[in-house]
Amino acid sequence: MSTTQTLATLLKGISTQHVYAFFLVLGRISPLFLVAPAFSSQMLIPRVRSVIAVALAIGLTGIADHGRTLPTGVLQLFGLLIENFLVGFALAYTLSCVFASVQAAGVFADAFSGFSIGQTVDPINGNPGGALTNLYSVFGLVIFLIIGGDAWTLRGLTATLRAVPIGDAVDLKPLAYQAESAFASVFIGAVEIAAPLMLALIVSDIAFGMVAKVVPQLNVFSVGIPMKVGVALLVVAASLPFLANWMTGQLTGSVTSALQALKIA
Repeated sequence: MSTTQTLATLLKGISTQHVYAFFLVLGRISPLFLVAPAFSSQMLIPRVRSVIAVALAIGLTGIADHGRTLPTGVLQLFGLLIENFLVGFALAYTLSCVFASVQAAGVFADAFSGFSIGQTVDPINGNPGGALTNLYSVFGLVIFLIIGGDAWTLRGLTATLRAVPIGDAVDLKPLAYQAESAFASVFIGAVEIAAPLMLALIVSDIAFGMVAKVVPQLNVFSVGIPMKVGVALLVVAASLPFLANWMTGQLTGSVTSALQALKIA
């Protein structure tokens, strides 16, 4: 059988239902490449992200539409497309809040240590930030990939197809509540990550203030700024290895919470 005949045979096996299912699955996958960590990185050009999204949609379409009959009305299909996009966005947004906590911890570290004076471009999301902000972002992305965060994300996406099939209606209230909870946890997570550095720098400021009172002839500013930089770098180097365990627990909890919200819906 020639290549043309093989291709024609494959195309005959693709029904209208398969095409509808493909676009619905693509709608659920697309939010990953808009807000999810690693998948939405600016280091991946839009064309590459589009190719990966289409490839994933093709691979998951057979699972999503197995034994299901989708409506053929335009308005019904459009409504299902919006609902599938929101389901995928709920999962991607929950994961992005974990990564946002890591970036916010870097912002706190820059503000307390004085590194925020020099602004550079974050290679992950393209936003300007201090040196420690960029360090936390890159380190967080590396940890995300090392602990298999990308695989967890895809497993979570596949689990959403079982929890909420592409042709079923979705109750948006649990999803909105989950998104609100994820957003509220960003500040708490950032404080948890940056707490050792913030505490060390506060103690060092108190110590320099006491020294300035005891030895007024000493120029505390000329001595204190280099010392704060050194303390900040030492504490960051000591605390970053513990970030992996924190991210592992947060990612597991985020995927679980998102799936529970979908099952409640």
